[in-house]
Amino acid sequence: MTETSTLPRSKNKTFTTKELVLTALMSVFIAIGSWISIPTEIPFTMQTFAVFSALFLLGGKKGFFSVLVFILLGAVGIPVFQGFTGGIGILFGMTGGYIIGFLGIAAIYWLAELIPLKNKAAVFVRNIIAMVIGLAVCYAFGTAWFMHVYAKQVESISLTGALKMCVTPFVIADLIKLAAAALYTYPIKKYAKI
Repeated sequence: MTETSTLPRSKNKTFTTKELVLTALMSVFIAIGSWISIPTEIPFTMQTFAVFSALFLLGGKKGFFSVLVFILLGAVGIPVFQGFTGGIGILFGMTGGYIIGFLGIAAIYWLAELIPLKNKAAVFVRNIIAMVIGLAVCYAFGTAWFMHVYAKQVESISLTGALKMCVTPFVIADLIKLAAAALYTYPIKKYAKI
């Protein structure tokens, strides 16, 4: 009887059973993060914290697929989005661009991992920079999408107005979530051997 963990990895680089399970678990973790809402004038969720955590723990490729699975689950109607909602309508709604923008964060992180670094401190800095750039891309895509949908459903809105509504209130909180995810995931990754 052989254990899966002792088998050599396939050369075609498909996911192992453990990697598939971890990817699925992080999709669930992102859903749970979207359900946790901090009640303020503009509610804050822990969704971005969960996305950052998935990428730090699993790496770019598996993290990307965990985000993709989360979005696809929501698109088919499973209530994984904020407020226990789901459906393609959420993705085509005013805030749908920010949800789709999570793929941008994951894609940039995945691309950044292609930069070969041997020093652990340099890898850590590279990963943080990739997350910040990815977050900026998420904000940019989400804001453009918000302005388009808002103009169709309500009235035309300026970029400044959209940023005040959708980005400015969240930037500091998202950077704090990024720092928290970085600090708690690296020890977990080290001891859990993920």
